[in-house]
Amino acid sequence: MTNTMMPAFFQTNSNIIKPYAFMDLDDTLFQTQRKIDAWKLPNAESENLVCATVDKQGDPLSFMSQRQEALFNWLLSSTELIVVTARDRREIKRVKLPFDSWQVLTHGAIILDKDGTLQAHWQQRMHSELAPLQDKLQQLSQLFANHSRNDNSQLVFTPHIDHFNNGTVNKELTIYLAIKHAQKNHQVLIALAEKLPTLIRDFDQDFYVHVNANNLAILPHAVHKRHAVQFLLENHLDSQRPSFGFADSLADLPFLQLLDWYGMPNRGQLHDHLSV
Repeated sequence: MTNTMMPAFFQTNSNIIKPYAFMDLDDTLFQTQRKIDAWKLPNAESENLVCATVDKQGDPLSFMSQRQEALFNWLLSSTELIVVTARDRREIKRVKLPFDSWQVLTHGAIILDKDGTLQAHWQQRMHSELAPLQDKLQQLSQLFANHSRNDNSQLVFTPHIDHFNNGTVNKELTIYLAIKHAQKNHQVLIALAEKLPTLIRDFDQDFYVHVNANNLAILPHAVHKRHAVQFLLENHLDSQRPSFGFADSLADLPFLQLLDWYGMPNRGQLHDHLSV
């Protein structure tokens, strides 16, 4: 008879291994009052809301429902919570929630260590990827800046810029370009996204476009949440620990698919796309 080892049966173990929870923020853990009303979120009466973010003036902007607050509290106590967000280093400071692990910011262009410092190797990698694209990003920036100054334009243009160090030189580089519509006209942004490849030579070779609600982002292919999450998984996280994540956008799906399990809120772009 062949003597094969039988797998052990499950036994409870009090030594809990905390999983990694990779979490998108906006419209996943919290949202604005406008979206709370539009989505008719349960347990989101105004007297029960918890402020999660503030605007540039320091006034409350986004809120968690009772259920979202309970979820976030559970995540803090039961997992190592890793932020994965489009917010940049200035915008993340307006999120009034406690984070104490890695943070993937600016669509993946920035990784902060647990102590809040820039991850050096990722900084150098992003510097090498973004530096050759600065002329094209500047051309696009100038085009949209001129368009935004047109009195008839309803487009609000914002370049996202940060400092990157290649080991010897610290340089300010444009990461990506964001466009909103002043009247929140989603169809105008969709039409603009379709037109973008005609505005600059080899656009598709260097950039991709992401549109979700009232946000249009023009991003270099090197800038993606998936790339940053993969870097952490392969270089800095314990491969024996399970991982899961939640996010609301189609652009988040590639990073979610790197994890052991993933999910989404029951509203938003990803949910709407997958609904039957």
